Amino acid sequence: MKNNWSSVAARKYINRYKNIGISKDLALRVYTTRLLGRNNELVLHGGGNTSVKTSINDIDGKRYDVLCVKGSGWDMGEIEPEGLPAVKLNPLLSLKNKKYLSDEDMVSFQKRNLINIKSPNPSVETFLHAFLPFKFVDHTHADAILNVTNRPEGFKLCNKIFGDKVALVPYVMPGFMLAKKVYEIYAKNPKINCLILMNHGIFTFANDAKEAYSLMIKYVSQAERAVKKLKVKKIKQIKKFSTKFEPHEIAPIIRGLLSDNHPERKFIVNYKSNNHLKYFVNGKNVRTYSTKGTATPDHVIRVKPFPLIITPKKNSTLNDFKNIAQKAMTQYRKKYISYFNKNKKKVKGKKVMLDTSPRVVLVQNVGVFTVGKDLNAAKIAGDLTETNAKVISSIEETSKFKFIPEKDLFEVEYWSLEQAKINKQKKLLEGNVVVVSGATGTIGFETYKMFKGYGAEVVLLDNNLERLNNLKNKINDLCIHCDVTNKKSVKNSFKQICEKFGGIDILISNAGTAPGGAIGEVSDKHLRKSFEINFFSHQNCASEAVKIMKQQNINGCLLFNISKQAVNPGKNFGPYGLPKSALLSLCKQYAVDYGSYGIRSNGVNADRIRSGLMTDKMIKTRAKARSVSEDNYMRGNLLLDEVKAEDVAKAFFHLATSKKTTGAVLTVDGGNIAASLR
Repeated sequence: MKNNWSSVAARKYINRYKNIGISKDLALRVYTTRLLGRNNELVLHGGGNTSVKTSINDIDGKRYDVLCVKGSGWDMGEIEPEGLPAVKLNPLLSLKNKKYLSDEDMVSFQKRNLINIKSPNPSVETFLHAFLPFKFVDHTHADAILNVTNRPEGFKLCNKIFGDKVALVPYVMPGFMLAKKVYEIYAKNPKINCLILMNHGIFTFANDAKEAYSLMIKYVSQAERAVKKLKVKKIKQIKKFSTKFEPHEIAPIIRGLLSDNHPERKFIVNYKSNNHLKYFVNGKNVRTYSTKGTATPDHVIRVKPFPLIITPKKNSTLNDFKNIAQKAMTQYRKKYISYFNKNKKKVKGKKVMLDTSPRVVLVQNVGVFTVGKDLNAAKIAGDLTETNAKVISSIEETSKFKFIPEKDLFEVEYWSLEQAKINKQKKLLEGNVVVVSGATGTIGFETYKMFKGYGAEVVLLDNNLERLNNLKNKINDLCIHCDVTNKKSVKNSFKQICEKFGGIDILISNAGTAPGGAIGEVSDKHLRKSFEINFFSHQNCASEAVKIMKQQNINGCLLFNISKQAVNPGKNFGPYGLPKSALLSLCKQYAVDYGSYGIRSNGVNADRIRSGLMTDKMIKTRAKARSVSEDNYMRGNLLLDEVKAEDVAKAFFHLATSKKTTGAVLTVDGGNIAASLR
């Protein structure tokens, strides 16, 4: 493993933070924490922590010795000084001889001794960092260390690899008791500069930032070299076979099964496949080695203790897969319930069972589908699964993967301090996938912001590549260049959506143009072109969406941006109004044909919204056609108030969350009796 320390970079950190009143100690701590955190083979999604012992002035002017330790929720790769909350050191050290401290009391004590009570919660391993009498302490879950410890001969191999300055620590659950155990081992051999925690990770420590970091790289490199010297026997693979379905076609089936007949309990399902994962998934003994646990205990809160494994048959159809997946999911739930009931009595405290849905689905000869409450959680599960696959595969090639007892893994999964990391208050639309067409327009983008604000995963479709690329620079959500008048383009877009999110819950069909002209004088080409974008584009998207929604079987919602023109035509506006009238009928037809599947279909009749569709030029033209001023034209409604794009977005949101409403059209025009429906 490469040592990335740079004296030039270190000096830059010191100078940069000095200008804002941050000490050299803390600046160097930030620097080496980032060096560790940006290496995925050392740290992945919160799997590690660092600290520095220094002194700091409190608000009362008194100077205190403190431990600045990684705070909960901070990414080591991007950490800032505020991500290393300062805890008064002497109170921590005063508990060295305390025999026991509950998790709740430990957290409370640490928070009580923060210099700034607004700081994030200090790491659960704060006491361990405090008890080691060194200025800089580094902790990672390095892949290579897990590789040498997670095997039956782990202790023996570690003794062979590492020198007398490394002490081995048997597995103890993180927290106060682990800190006590580490202090006990250090006290017996104060010459050590490294601790290998079996089945957990590695600590290195020194009074110099560079040395502590360099020791980490040194010992991890030793483990890497040792593994390379072991005799390798490749994992036996199952025979390759082809199926009559693609990953994007089975993702909605998996996603629907995860909800377990609870349409409101929705998950994001992210597809992932590469050579590491294929090798792991297609192993003949995958049902043995993949169900023994995770590479390091804290992974279990993201990926559960074991995956769901599905083996389709050769040339199996989509229906064949649905049947086998349904049976496999039922068996998985039974297995998880049995695991819970067996272990809940073995650990302290009353435990309430988490949901029984897997977080990792291995489909042999297809790939891996990882599951989360949102896309970020699903991707984290995917990254952890890939790390687990690499570590476990490597061990299986040279030995047998052996992990901590199931009871201990259960204790981490149901540990309140770990669950607190992921169990944040759920937003109303969390787990829902929303697709918006015409998304770069004013109404489309306001709709995106509305649904994103309520926790949905939102996909933006648009045919304007320039505007779409500009948007990609501003947001992190999936933006797809899609011509909604082209069926192939729509199919390809929905394929991407299913592979990334697992399916779709809400379609907001918003694309459109507003051509004008006297209806008896416009060309057929002009009229047909309007029908393509203002009617058939909606049919293309809706028909593709309902196919996916039916496979999911967890309800769904179609929302169409129609127009008041559908019921109250304007003069010289027929090329726009006629396809909108047809769209109104389409909206109702979907409600009739798919209501029995729990798929709702509703529309919004908006009028006079400033947007890319209704430009200043168009407003001027329409005002002239009605013989009124532009201001009066925009306020020409019963409320005498201009209607805005955000009002349309609110209407879409209302219809999306009105679970017992279908076949309805909501008017958003400030009041126009001639355009009201009933």
